[in-house]
Amino acid sequence: MRSCFAALLLSACLLPAALGCHATGHSSLSPLAKLENSIVFVPSKYPEGNWQPAGLPVEDAWFTAPDGTRLHGWYCPHPRPRAVVLFAHGNAGNLSHRAELIRQLHDIHQLSVMTFDYRGYGRSEGEPSEEGVLEDARAARAWLAQRARVHPLDIVLMGRSLGGGVVVDLAATEGARGLILESTFTSLPEVAGEHVWLPTKLLMQNRLNSLEKIADYRGPLLISHGDADQLISYEHGQRLFAAANEPKRFITIAGGDHNDPQTPVYYRALDEFIASLPR
Repeated sequence: MRSCFAALLLSACLLPAALGCHATGHSSLSPLAKLENSIVFVPSKYPEGNWQPAGLPVEDAWFTAPDGTRLHGWYCPHPRPRAVVLFAHGNAGNLSHRAELIRQLHDIHQLSVMTFDYRGYGRSEGEPSEEGVLEDARAARAWLAQRARVHPLDIVLMGRSLGGGVVVDLAATEGARGLILESTFTSLPEVAGEHVWLPTKLLMQNRLNSLEKIADYRGPLLISHGDADQLISYEHGQRLFAAANEPKRFITIAGGDHNDPQTPVYYRALDEFIASLPR
């Protein structure tokens, strides 16, 4: 999430009360809600990014959300995959900015991987919202299950930052073979509340309350979080871990800030996690 989150949220809260309450649907968002969405979701539209990464065997995935929104993803199949993974990225950019991560997961960890763009990101149509991106993840997993010829519950869900909140919802409500969270928050209002002295739990319409949901997921869990994260504090990862069921493992990224790369220690743990998954 952008470092100016708190400043923009403060501006939103200072808008005249006459702007009205948060809308609950998609068609009539108040100006305040629209401003909040522009802070939470920071998409880069096609053609921004590297859409032809050298040496990465991706294929385009086109699929449709339940409300008819046309969505786009990349699928990178492995000939002998140790697991099939659906990756949900963070709140900024688009899937093309995650090409090197897809390469790492495919080439080094021998995984078949799909990543996708939420509505309004990359080549996906529509405008992002909390309800919308959650439905986008469900549609992406359905496409991946059909393409990889596996049951949807045999797919490992992996998310970073905002994407962690997306896949926690999917795992908690429908299940998964495994769940991997990187630098993920307990809830969006709690993140905002750490940066500004305002009643964010009352003011924000976007929640993504992973802390409330994660106890409903019953399966293997791997969480990593940097202990120097200045955007989503280390405590978020610890609290999610404490609320989750076994089996679970927590990896501290020593000295890691929010956008710092993962460490060799983490990638060894990831390999061990994949090897431990039920078949």
